Amino acid sequence: MYLGIDIGTSGVKTVLMDETDAILASASSSLTVSRPHSGWSEQDPHAWWEAVVATLDELSRSHPSEMSAVAGIGLSGQMHGATLLDAAHEVLRPAILWNDGRSEAECAALDARADFRGIGGNLVMPGFTAPKLEWVARHEPETFAKTALVLLPKDYVRLRLTGTAASDMSDAAGTLWLDVARRDWSDELLAATGLMRANMPALAEGTDATGSVLPELSSRWGFARPPVVAGGAGDNAASACGIGAVRPGEAFLSLGTSGVLFVATDRFRPNTAGAVHAFCHALPDTWHQMGVILSATDSLNWLARVSGCDVATLEAEAAARQRSRRDGPPVLFLPYLSGERTPHNDASARGSFVGLSQAHDRADLALAVLEGVAYAFRDCLDVLSAAGTRVERATAIGGGARSRNWLEILATVLGIEIDVPGNGDFGAAFGAARLGRAAATGACGADRFAPPPTAHSIGPDAGQRAFHEEGLARYRALYPALKEVLR
Repeated sequence: MYLGIDIGTSGVKTVLMDETDAILASASSSLTVSRPHSGWSEQDPHAWWEAVVATLDELSRSHPSEMSAVAGIGLSGQMHGATLLDAAHEVLRPAILWNDGRSEAECAALDARADFRGIGGNLVMPGFTAPKLEWVARHEPETFAKTALVLLPKDYVRLRLTGTAASDMSDAAGTLWLDVARRDWSDELLAATGLMRANMPALAEGTDATGSVLPELSSRWGFARPPVVAGGAGDNAASACGIGAVRPGEAFLSLGTSGVLFVATDRFRPNTAGAVHAFCHALPDTWHQMGVILSATDSLNWLARVSGCDVATLEAEAAARQRSRRDGPPVLFLPYLSGERTPHNDASARGSFVGLSQAHDRADLALAVLEGVAYAFRDCLDVLSAAGTRVERATAIGGGARSRNWLEILATVLGIEIDVPGNGDFGAAFGAARLGRAAATGACGADRFAPPPTAHSIGPDAGQRAFHEEGLARYRALYPALKEVLR
């Protein structure tokens, strides 16, 4: 048996998996986010540990015989969070999370100080870990002076589980301190933020064993022998391990609150000009790229909220309007409700509807949202192509993937085949469990991370391709035209 533990922003999820990839049980525990100031986002690391303990306590009560057979544990977690510990491994302050925006000024300072783009392979954004430490150094110098160890969220849980300070390559790549091509800490980038290797955890591949569960915890949860704990992965890389996107060119499209187009690559392929995220993958000698949009299903949820209508009704109205589209140019929607990452890296970008008339109604707005999000994904695809990565098909995951109409629009706009898996849980916790198995058994080949069975595939609609290419051109003209007006 194997456990996968995913430390998310809103909660911890733990799954119990057998040797055949069947999930036998799962348990969840919720988390809250503190926002003491506008743009800030923090969590208490102790809350992560308490949530993990709660899920393992629950599984040990409900499945004692299966828990006794657990041989490996994999960890996944929200990336970029700065968890600061002193020399005694005590938490110094609340962790600063991935969606915290306080360090915008520090980003510019770091960008001018060292080659973060070339070595780290990514733009210096407030979401990454390094600018957060620069902010602490400037605004909380006493805390910075006491900082002996900086960990990511899942790695703090590892420390509590095993007593070992370690991180995997995929999560470490999101700190901006990793030399992503060499898969090692960069002394130059660490020095730029007043840190050194001694302040960092040891590095491991996601499939490596990084230690074993402490004896007293093994006894608490009924493990027959202390399970090994794998290096694990950041949340998106772990999801890729769950969905089977581990070989070069394999991809998934996550249509969740935010949107992610993730592609595995055989080498480091940065494209900072297009705000592509270029990270190590969880498997050895493998990397990945991501295009990230901040408001995917969140855009449709927003429209549902302001129109007083549920999402299912909006999707049905959009599908009906698509079949009986009005004459003239369609309404366009920019999904930048929370700013945007790829390709603009503009936290100040804002959403808009363009082309409205008295003839338009809610169905037109709903269809515009589906198409606008699809065009944003096309922006991601094109900047990935500019970085040398070709995507011919992708597996759809996330809540929005339940909408066949939306996937049909995406397949046509992207010009790729979209595979829809059968029912099942193929998320980050499942991928983490697979990594736990790899660490316990030593079987870490790509075949152990096979994709789930495909329920059906959706291809591009050739008859709609020209229409969407024209819509895409109009869509892309809007951001620069509106940029100054919306400041």
